[in-house]
Amino acid sequence: MNTETTLEEETQTSEATEPTQGNVEVRLNTLRETVLQLLEEVESLAISRPIDIKRGARYSEEVRQFEVNLIRTALGRTSGSQIRAAKLLGLKPTTLNAKIKRYNISATYQPQA
Repeated sequence: MNTETTLEEETQTSEATEPTQGNVEVRLNTLRETVLQLLEEVESLAISRPIDIKRGARYSEEVRQFEVNLIRTALGRTSGSQIRAAKLLGLKPTTLNAKIKRYNISATYQPQA
C-alpha cells in the first residue's frame, strides 16, 4: 500500500474539511447570539436585587425569578417567537410553553423600556 499522498488527494481532503461561506455565516450568527445573550445575563446580574440572607432566601423562589427573567429576555430577543426563544435557551418549545404558562408570563412580545 502506498503511504504517500498525492497533491490532488490532499486538495480534495482540505476542500472537504474547509467550511463553506454559508456555514461560516451560520456559525458567526450563532456566536453573535451567544455573546449577546451572555452580555444580557451579565447586565441582569448587575441590576438584580441582592439576596438578604439574614431575612432568608427561598431557593425555589430565586430559581423561579431567574427563570422568569431568562424567559422574558429570550422572548424579547426573539420578538416573542417561542420557537426561536426555546432554541436560544436550549429548550424544547413545549417545555418553554409549559414554563410560560406555569409562571404566567405574557407570551406576546413586549419590548424592554
